[in-house]
Amino acid sequence: MTDLTLSAADPTSLDVDALVVAVGQREGKPSLLVDAGLPPEVAERLARVLGPLGVRGTADEVTRIPAGDDVVASVIALTGVGVIRSDRVGLESLRRAAGAAVRALDSTARTALLLPARSAGEIAAVAEGALLGAYRYRRYRPADAEGPRLLVVTTELADSAEAEAAARRARVLAAAVNATRDLVNASPRDLYPETFAEIAVAAAADTSVSVTTLDEGALTDGGYGGLIGVGQGSSRPPRLVRLSYSPASATSHVALVGKGITFDSGGLSIKPAKSMETMKCDMAGAAAVLHAVLAAAALEVPVRVTGWLALAENMPSGTAQRPSDVITIRGGTTVEVLNTDAEGRLVLADALVAACEEEPDAVVDIATLTGAQMVALGNQVAAVMGNDHLRSEILAAAGAADEAFWPMPLPEELKASLKSGVADLANMGDRYGGMLVAGLFLQHFVGRTPWAHLDIAGPAFNESGARGYTPKGGTGAGVRTLLAFLESRAAG
Repeated sequence: MTDLTLSAADPTSLDVDALVVAVGQREGKPSLLVDAGLPPEVAERLARVLGPLGVRGTADEVTRIPAGDDVVASVIALTGVGVIRSDRVGLESLRRAAGAAVRALDSTARTALLLPARSAGEIAAVAEGALLGAYRYRRYRPADAEGPRLLVVTTELADSAEAEAAARRARVLAAAVNATRDLVNASPRDLYPETFAEIAVAAAADTSVSVTTLDEGALTDGGYGGLIGVGQGSSRPPRLVRLSYSPASATSHVALVGKGITFDSGGLSIKPAKSMETMKCDMAGAAAVLHAVLAAAALEVPVRVTGWLALAENMPSGTAQRPSDVITIRGGTTVEVLNTDAEGRLVLADALVAACEEEPDAVVDIATLTGAQMVALGNQVAAVMGNDHLRSEILAAAGAADEAFWPMPLPEELKASLKSGVADLANMGDRYGGMLVAGLFLQHFVGRTPWAHLDIAGPAFNESGARGYTPKGGTGAGVRTLLAFLESRAAG
């Protein structure tokens, strides 16, 4: 359990185990940042040792040294914020520096962070980074159970209403991102459509979010051919979960749709063994939607939000759907399944139709949809497609949240590749531009509803080492952007 508080006290007098101090690079040299009030004598002592210790102030660099007798903490951690080009440090640099320091101080029970925190935005960034950096997934390692941790953000604004509001939002947001990470990291043996739906119900208990679940019988009766088709190869049948947050003050209605393939073997179009190792993460979109809706409710964002979790397990078996099968999506569109590993678009199609039936003002889907996204943008930048205006809104929200998204087109000429000789559509088109073809497939199912599609295939799961506030494994990608988007809708 990690708690976070604010303090305006002299950071050298705080009863903590470690004190984090920021270091940046100015004109190629390390420079101590003392904006939050480090006493001059302590600052001078630290400045003198930067060179001898080889401290550079680069991003993700954390150097621990003995604190000295003039500091209550026993350790000072010097955390890098990168190059400083003005008198202000970028919010993402603060977020990352706080996260790297807290991650490096994993066994420290009480940590104070002395980073620039002269505004609500800076306080929020330091708090978010610290809380996200404190994340550890220990479900299957009970011997490594985490003890209580206290994080103290030092700021002269600690007693102000705006500072506490920033800290509260940071707590809610970090809890949402970390809970999303938990779901993505869970073993598919334990997390499958039924248990995912049960987790959603439990998470929404005692909140203003209501939950409805459609089981395989209701899905069959409702004509959800995508979910039924993808899920029919598994012994653990699909589910469609609908979340509803409807504040009385809402003037706008947004639908969020998440792909929730709890494990993707590829079905009969089976993936190579190596490619399956991380396919427990194929439900990251649904996890992000669940916790974005719950975060919006916790913060009482005055926007009506309907969340849709399209949950299925894509497995090969004697009952699995076959290449050349024709299925009928809710609403009547028939789809020829040419490749059973292009399954995410099938379950999303069902959910998009259901979402649009309620006539929201906008619908946004988020999914680990295509390997082509990583070919185009790598594993740290997500893609946004859709109507120009809504795509711009999402990009603005991503910018406000400091998540990396990039706009991608939906070229009209690629639509022809989705034609089928026996059905309304095929689930595969041109190999080149596969991310864009998948977006065009989804576009068919939203009609005139303003729509945006977020492909987070790369950013949702970090296979390399931890960095900044980002752990190895599930990252919680998209939650911050979705919440910022909902807040922007409320504001305007």
